[in-house]
Amino acid sequence: MDFYVILGVDRAASLSDVKRAYRRLARKHHPDINPGDPESDAFFVRVTEAYETLVDPDRRQEYDEHGRRRPDASVAEVGDVEFEGFDFSGPAVGGESASTFGDLFADVFAQSAGGRSREASADGVDLHVQLVVPFEDALRGGTREVTVTRVVRCDACRGTGARLVAEGRCPGCAGSGQSRWTRGHMVFSRPCAQCGGSGRRRHRPCGVCRAAGMVSRTEAVDVPIPPGVTDGTRLRLAGEGSTARRGGPAGDLTITVEVEPHPLFRRDGDDLHLTVPVAVHEAALGVRAEVPTVSGRAKVRIPPGTQSGQCFRLRGRGAPSPLGGEPGDLVICVRIVLPPVIDERSKELMRELGRINTEDVRAELLR
Repeated sequence: MDFYVILGVDRAASLSDVKRAYRRLARKHHPDINPGDPESDAFFVRVTEAYETLVDPDRRQEYDEHGRRRPDASVAEVGDVEFEGFDFSGPAVGGESASTFGDLFADVFAQSAGGRSREASADGVDLHVQLVVPFEDALRGGTREVTVTRVVRCDACRGTGARLVAEGRCPGCAGSGQSRWTRGHMVFSRPCAQCGGSGRRRHRPCGVCRAAGMVSRTEAVDVPIPPGVTDGTRLRLAGEGSTARRGGPAGDLTITVEVEPHPLFRRDGDDLHLTVPVAVHEAALGVRAEVPTVSGRAKVRIPPGTQSGQCFRLRGRGAPSPLGGEPGDLVICVRIVLPPVIDERSKELMRELGRINTEDVRAELLR
């Protein structure tokens, strides 16, 4: 097929005309805009091939002189249907309102592919959101609410894109069932898109969704949070993404959980770590200290002679397992706190303690 015809430009078109034609067709037929549409994919391949040839001066000159040297085997040939639908009779539309050659050959490609509809159903779009959860709520679990903007079926037209009206003559084709347009000296025709070739109109485009059958809507979605959920966990809600066009399955909603840090507890797997300040005399003599846990307060025994950094474990007082197993432990690490020495009596007691305990605590470092 002629590259100039594919882009809808004449042979004297400038470089800017070629680029402008390519951008216009790419915006309409790019695979990212028409996911799952093989006809648009095939046409976009040819548009790209035509553009890459005509935008390069050397390749364009060679093409003008010798034509297309190597057919692209990756694109199905159109064959005998390329020029079906030409009509040189009857009134026709021209000028700015006329369809472009790109529109014409997009329809031709659809016919050559077996008449598959460009509106064939496709899967919906998956959505992704971030959910920030407080530390305590992540341990308890429950339900949190997220706000999602997604594409859903239009309720006004029930997703059809059209509203029923009293039957009458189609204004688009004046009841003929055919739409005609001119391009230069050529006249083209095809079944009227408004009435499907019947010449009678029973529907009108839906004004709510602008005939798309889909609308964008912002909604609140309840997200169940399992007890013990960890930071970075991804939760998937099937069917809560954007609705597919033409009856395809809806996409999923993926929620990435971000757990806020806690001022006291640090999580390591299902275990929780807590640093507990202990006075020097409590560490030396031992004490039963009251400490916080995620489910209330608990008593922990600090034995005599406890060193700074020494840890103790409270079984089952950690985080719930998100997999449904046994909960983790609460690991308590001691941090010895020295008293502020502000009077002579306290200083004397410290000197006395030093005279009694003469062991060099740094001897291991000097060996």
